[in-house]
Amino acid sequence: MKKGTVPFFVDVYVWRGAGRATSALMDNDAKKTALRMMPYGLYVLTAEDGDGNVAAATVNWVTQTAFEPPLVAVGVKVESGAHALIKSTGAFALNVLGKGQQGQAYAFFKPVERDGDTLGGEPCHTGTTGAPILDNAPAFVECKLVDTIEKGDHSLFVGEVVNAGVTKQPEGRPDDATLWLKELGEKVFYGG
Repeated sequence: MKKGTVPFFVDVYVWRGAGRATSALMDNDAKKTALRMMPYGLYVLTAEDGDGNVAAATVNWVTQTAFEPPLVAVGVKVESGAHALIKSTGAFALNVLGKGQQGQAYAFFKPVERDGDTLGGEPCHTGTTGAPILDNAPAFVECKLVDTIEKGDHSLFVGEVVNAGVTKQPEGRPDDATLWLKELGEKVFYGG
């Protein structure tokens, strides 16, 4: 390279089929690290139909997408029981996990069953949408499904918030009361 010249890189895209193009130069480790730098809170996603089928899963790809109407979006693994139930019922709840609820986060990493007024051993009740609400979660939102984007190994469910509750008022900023993924340990990641 000549003195005084500035190096530049041209990104080459490779067609991967099904409408996907990826960079031939993308460093997969850099991609993984960059995506893991996006902070996430932890939530227990719940859904239940009238036939006794229930799903509950710890999720972290959640965001509010609109004020009016109030909308949230959640990424849900296509192969999960929650995915099928949300599609069939058209409703779900997001139970916000609070500081100190690492045990609850781990409990819903695996399939659980409802036994009366408990879900995976956690006390709960049925919300207005039919989805279980965890009694010990500091907050929850209940949603009716208004849109679905099905791409990749997760679908994006967009839900209109039709009910919400706060069982424990946060001290300070509300988002500081939420359990963060990083609080599960230095080696716990999802994404990337």
